Amino acid sequence: MLRRTFTFTAGAALLAAALAAGSPALAQGKKLTIGLPGIPPIFSVTIVYVAEKQGFFKKHGVEVDIRPMDNGTAAARAVVAGDIDMSWSPTPPVINQVSNAGVPLVAVYGMPNPDWVVGTTETGKTCKDMAGQEVGVDSINGARSIALRSMVAGGCKEIKIGDVKQIALGSSPGPAMLAGRLKYAVLHLDDLAEVQHQGKKLNILLAMKNTNPTSHYLILIARKDKLAANRDAYVRALAGMIEAAHFMQDPKNADAVAEAAAVTGHNKDVNKLALAEFLKIDFWAAKDDGLAKNKIEAVAALMKKIGSIKPDKQPVTYDKFVDPTVWKDANAMVK
Repeated sequence: MLRRTFTFTAGAALLAAALAAGSPALAQGKKLTIGLPGIPPIFSVTIVYVAEKQGFFKKHGVEVDIRPMDNGTAAARAVVAGDIDMSWSPTPPVINQVSNAGVPLVAVYGMPNPDWVVGTTETGKTCKDMAGQEVGVDSINGARSIALRSMVAGGCKEIKIGDVKQIALGSSPGPAMLAGRLKYAVLHLDDLAEVQHQGKKLNILLAMKNTNPTSHYLILIARKDKLAANRDAYVRALAGMIEAAHFMQDPKNADAVAEAAAVTGHNKDVNKLALAEFLKIDFWAAKDDGLAKNKIEAVAALMKKIGSIKPDKQPVTYDKFVDPTVWKDANAMVK
């Protein structure tokens, strides 16, 4: 009797192990921490919250700890330090980090189309009127700051970046504009939607899509050594986000996406308005990895041109900066 019990128990254990090995939802030891820019998070990273709330991470067999951080540059530093596994971070500062300091970061997914604009609450102004004025950014040399520098260089020949006074306001310059404390700021489309929803008219002075059409916005990054050591978990996490990107494209899911975006601090109406605007510019890559070579190389060249990459350093090459195999494997898992 004892022998039979042992045999049955051992068989059950082997069966359970076999099921676990064959089921993505039961994959063992697949845990990652993903850092997101902004406290509260910026609207673009809603893709991560959709993946979590719709169960796409769980479906693909990975447990994800979501960690909002002050900004994407800080999140990238946390990846370098090994404090977190991945982060959504702005492309230009990360290219600068890799080029200037040789940090071992690699891009595996991207949001290729920046939504940055420079807005003002004043009427009848042009970009040259920013001279001598305070302009809200996230942090000096942060994503909004670099976006401002790029837009001024690409679309406002009358002034230089040194002519404006950058004011660090984290990820939320919108409230300062609503309160009348700030007249100019670098904004996302959801910032724009929020301010306008509150009844305050904004005029757009510069838009990244016009001033820098080959610009690139956000990248999902990892440390090369940690990716190599735990690649399967990274692939599964990316599969969850790819599935979320497809989910967000479907208009019938707008309410669910708007609810997931509540973490941004916007109400549901603002989130739905912002979602529609983001989808118009194909913001979340669903058909490819969002890491077009011409865009990545154009950003690197611009960073060198404007002095963000040191004179004695060369921009990181596309092949050293991007690992396309992670997305390919993750996309195959989704299909």
